[in-house]
Amino acid sequence: MAFVKDMLRMWAHSWKRFISIAMITLLGVAVLTGIYAGCRDAFRSTDRFFDAQGLHDVQVLSTAGLSNGDIAALRKVNGVAKVQAERSQEVTFDLDGRKSATMQEIGTNGIDQPYLQEGRMPKKAGEIAVTRKFIRDSGKHIGSRLTVTPESASSDTSDTSDTNGADGTNETNGTDEAPSFPTKLTIVGVVLDPQNLSNPDGYSAMTSFRSTATTDYTFFAPSDGVTGTLCTSATLLVKGAAAESTFDESYENTVKQVTDRIDGTVKTDRQKARRQELLDAGNRKIADARAEADKKFADAQSQIDANRQQFNQQVDQIVSMQAGAAAAGAAANGANAGAAAAAGATTPQLDETTRETMRETIIAASPELTQAKQQLDQAQSQLNEQKASTEQTLKTKENELKTSIPQVRWYVQDRQSLGGFSALKSDLDSIQSLGNAFPIVFLLVAVMMSLTAMARMVEEDRSLIGTYVGLGYGRLAVASRYLLFALLACLIGGGLGLIAGFLGIPAFLLVVLQGMYVMPGLQLEYDWLYGSLGIALFVVGVLAATIYACVQEMRQTPAALMRPKAPRAGSRILLERIRPVWNRIGFLGKVTARNIFRFKSRLIMTVGGVAGCTALIVCGLAINDTVADLGIKQYRDIYRYDLMVVSDDSDASAMRTKVASDGRVTSSLDVRIESGDLTVAGSGDGDSGKAGSSGSESIQLVAVPKKHLSDLGEMVTLQPVSSGILGTSGVGKTGSLKLDDDGVIVAQSAASALGVKAGSKVRLTNGDGVQATAKVSAVNRNLIGSDVYVSETYYAKLFDSKDAKNTKNSKSSEDSEALTWNAMLAKLSGSDTSQTDYAESLEEDSSVMKAVSCAHMADSFKFDLMGAVVALIVALAGGLALVVLFTLANTNVSERVREMATLKVLGFFDREVHHYVNREMMILTVMGVILGLPLGRLVGGMLTMALNMPSLYFEVEVKPLSYVIAAVATMAFALLVQLFVNPVLDRIDPISSLKSVE
Repeated sequence: MAFVKDMLRMWAHSWKRFISIAMITLLGVAVLTGIYAGCRDAFRSTDRFFDAQGLHDVQVLSTAGLSNGDIAALRKVNGVAKVQAERSQEVTFDLDGRKSATMQEIGTNGIDQPYLQEGRMPKKAGEIAVTRKFIRDSGKHIGSRLTVTPESASSDTSDTSDTNGADGTNETNGTDEAPSFPTKLTIVGVVLDPQNLSNPDGYSAMTSFRSTATTDYTFFAPSDGVTGTLCTSATLLVKGAAAESTFDESYENTVKQVTDRIDGTVKTDRQKARRQELLDAGNRKIADARAEADKKFADAQSQIDANRQQFNQQVDQIVSMQAGAAAAGAAANGANAGAAAAAGATTPQLDETTRETMRETIIAASPELTQAKQQLDQAQSQLNEQKASTEQTLKTKENELKTSIPQVRWYVQDRQSLGGFSALKSDLDSIQSLGNAFPIVFLLVAVMMSLTAMARMVEEDRSLIGTYVGLGYGRLAVASRYLLFALLACLIGGGLGLIAGFLGIPAFLLVVLQGMYVMPGLQLEYDWLYGSLGIALFVVGVLAATIYACVQEMRQTPAALMRPKAPRAGSRILLERIRPVWNRIGFLGKVTARNIFRFKSRLIMTVGGVAGCTALIVCGLAINDTVADLGIKQYRDIYRYDLMVVSDDSDASAMRTKVASDGRVTSSLDVRIESGDLTVAGSGDGDSGKAGSSGSESIQLVAVPKKHLSDLGEMVTLQPVSSGILGTSGVGKTGSLKLDDDGVIVAQSAASALGVKAGSKVRLTNGDGVQATAKVSAVNRNLIGSDVYVSETYYAKLFDSKDAKNTKNSKSSEDSEALTWNAMLAKLSGSDTSQTDYAESLEEDSSVMKAVSCAHMADSFKFDLMGAVVALIVALAGGLALVVLFTLANTNVSERVREMATLKVLGFFDREVHHYVNREMMILTVMGVILGLPLGRLVGGMLTMALNMPSLYFEVEVKPLSYVIAAVATMAFALLVQLFVNPVLDRIDPISSLKSVE
């Protein structure tokens, strides 16, 4: 019992060490569990919301719309649970200028159901539900009315009728019509689109570099009042996908099996069938037109023939009359009147030549008959010309039909293609990566501080330890006094850390997240396994340090332990050997130098602890600086053009004419831009980047005309890069990189994520879905987006080659034509504001699909969530620095109580004693800061390299101000600790402190 009482008394006497260990554990466990818990809570609540609203696992789009046959084919795919045919229509309306919206039919199969926030769901024709963003921008409310105008439908879906008889699924009318929605609308509800969780009322909506929306708003309408049988897309739910977390790799693998099956057979077959349907429909139109024309021509010919017959009868009648009169006159001049009467009674017979001669004479003699004959001949001539022209036109249409109807393309997309989903996932993944890395530094610092504190605690009790061992207590029993002390401190600190980690930090992160995204049903959850492992990790580290300290002392005999520890033998320090410097140092300065460098363990612990805390602060600020400069570097330095304009292939010429006519462009470069994929398959031979590396990245494939390859460097800064170990890259000289016909230039953001380097072989997929193996000639500096530059010649070699044509999704040989330059990179005159306004005005033009202003992108690029997490990390690192400095300062004082008492006996005033002790701590702190600044840069580089976010490369940037802030903050913490240490120095009693231990 006395042993236990003495142990409790010892614990109470060492309350400062207890608080230090508990605080370090609290901070470490909070960091370890807090960021993880916040991200996990967001992941889980969002996953539940997606499952409740039936967010699609797979979406299928087609350039020619989807027929009932396509929907039926998708239902037959193994692994598909549900298929929902989607009908939508783009409309425009006047809201402070022309605005666009997508009229979306609310599905009846439970997929992609909007979440009701206010009002009710629409049920009748003309009723719609809108998003809160529209309510905010328009100022309208529930009950407001709105009139919209349908945009001109795509020629692929509205101008061509087709028959779906291939599968026998659409036998009602034989044709498909594009969807059409009511135009006079009434708002009855406000909903949240599960495909876009952006918070329009928060401080930060979706950052501009991720925005993929093609219209400004989405209106949700019921099926009532919607006409048209052609579907704009099909959404699918995959069997077993709802049981997996949508953010886990297991979910992606489950969905990928189904998308691979669709890509494998269904996609190819239905693309061919759909195009054949369009060809058949076109041929039927031509055949119907020919039949109708033949009927009209036949009717016209019959009319002309009837008129000509009537004309000929009139002329023949005149001919007969004239022939009869001539015969009567000849008879009158004859021998008798009887012969004359007989001759008058009979019409003379004329041969055909004579008759035709008389006809022509009669017609020529009569202006009326001449005019009538000319009209008949002219009508016949015109009819013959129309026949020939119509037949030629129909034959031309028959010949042009195959080329006028493009290859039908399917796009099979998963949730990653949704801008809102991928943005949320990438944000949370990046934060979780930081949450996995920072606790390691906290754990190392905790172990170092625990070792320092417990070693000093054990050393102070060495005589008592020797007494207990001499009395027969086992070494384990004696060591348990310190092990239980450390364990209790860890458990209390860890318990408080769990409260902060599963309640405080997640609540802060979720407040920030809710400023960016709307996540209904968000709730905080406790993870017993992860929380227990978090505490266990710090318990093991601290107890290991305690065991080491106990073993170091208890391996001596009891007699040796009961005697005072012999003072450290005097020795010279290195500075003493530098006589010119040493001789100019004052007495107290020499004492300070000896105290700092003679006690190596205290030097290492203090400098290491301060350096670790300073490094954490620098690391956090480095990440903040890096993110803050991403937009400026990309859109001001790397992209040298001011405007990128993209159009549909059919509108490319009109787009270039429009931009040229505006007179704003000072120089431009026509290119072709396609959305594709870059894939690296793990091979281990080094040809595909890293050995065994694998992965895929969505890219923007930019093809450059062969005559203008040298002009690319005027629009984009081409700089070769190589990976660096500190988060930086070896950047080559500007202009030293050239695009040629031997390979592609890959953006650094994609190359870093996939481990691609110059000389690697990658698999490229172009906008038509054609795959080809390409050589990477160089990696170009690029921070945002994943651009892949390819020359026109190499593009043709890749995607028009024999290997490419043999792929299941490749173009047919008749479609292997010259590239259509559907995009333009341009430099503009005028200010940044005018350039932004011009880009916005271009998007209102019907020939422009997308217009992007680099000035606007540079100014609007934000990453608010990362900034909030960096602020949290810096605050926690500052707290750790304060605890570390407090622990080291108190340990330093407890080790030197007799020395401080001696100074007081020698006549040192309290202020002089303060200065004597604090000067050493300040020097050690400065040394730690000097070491911690570059260490923070190193750790920051490693962390940013580990992020590997989609389409982002973090080129580490640490501004001088960040170094100053980190150094000043650490020194301020050191000065604050002095305020707590000085009273301890004042309370040292020289008499009791200098008593002999014996």
